[in-house]
Amino acid sequence: MTQSKYIKEIAKYGLENDQDRLLHALNELIDHSKKTRKTNFALQLQSLLKDSIRQQSSTGLAIHGSKKHISQEEDREINEFILEKLTSDYSFDNLVCTDNIKEELDYFVQEHRRIEILQEFNLPVSNKLLFHGPSGCGKTLAAYVLAGELNKLMIVINLGAIVSSKLGETSKNLSKIFKRAATEDCIIFLDEFDSLGKVRDFSQDHGEMKRVVNTILQLFDYLPQDNIIIAATNHADMIDTALMRRFDLQVNLELPDETHIKEIINKTLSNGIFEFDNKRNLSKIIKACQGLSYYTIQKSLITTIKRSLLSITADQKSKKPKIDTTLWISLIEKEQA
Repeated sequence: MTQSKYIKEIAKYGLENDQDRLLHALNELIDHSKKTRKTNFALQLQSLLKDSIRQQSSTGLAIHGSKKHISQEEDREINEFILEKLTSDYSFDNLVCTDNIKEELDYFVQEHRRIEILQEFNLPVSNKLLFHGPSGCGKTLAAYVLAGELNKLMIVINLGAIVSSKLGETSKNLSKIFKRAATEDCIIFLDEFDSLGKVRDFSQDHGEMKRVVNTILQLFDYLPQDNIIIAATNHADMIDTALMRRFDLQVNLELPDETHIKEIINKTLSNGIFEFDNKRNLSKIIKACQGLSYYTIQKSLITTIKRSLLSITADQKSKKPKIDTTLWISLIEKEQA
């Protein structure tokens, strides 16, 4: 059966309010999508289906304090802590980093792709990973790449909403989100993980700091092996040493060297639509980019492309668009200032 026929069945059973057949048709569409390599679409449907079933079980009239009422309240609270649920099409081809880092990440992926082999011999599965390094060096992108490589749903957590000034609230909030996330076959992404370092300030209660760290340690220890925690921080030194040791893999994503500057430029221009107006300026540009992040380099290049396009006159439109390298150098110099 084709995808369009599945969609027609879903529409039909939905309009007829035939719940059983609707769920059956949805599950068939999910299986069909997996078989036809539309994995991201299948994961999104599965997530929608789970959320709908969960909400359905807690709708209707409910006595205050009943299980249904409590479930509804928990859903509202947890949704405040989730920035988004997403799937990713990114792969290792999108990531610019050293070969050693790619090798480590590939081993991490292989552990989950072949998790049954490790479990057969009662070996632990690495499922807690920390990306650290300067801003703009690919920590978030690396998380998206792992989500894409593993075809897993990624839940992006809003740590800013979880961290509370109220005594004991931060630990409770963390427990709630981990409890819910553990029911999904997913990646939990904790960006700006150092925001938990707020409780380590000297102005904060030392006991509260200890409670939060102990809570995270316990949550990490009891995390199901097929679930993955990815944390990212610009300030690894702010994270408790005991907590750092709980990460199975710590990856330092640094500022790019000349080789990786060339690679990010080539990847950005991989479609072959644009060319440089003066290729002799390229070596000067690469040297000028040293000390800048991947994000800043790519942003300055895209800005240069846009401004170069906007300066094209009517009689130049038929020619291949050229990138104004002099303009790009000036933008890089502004970033370095």
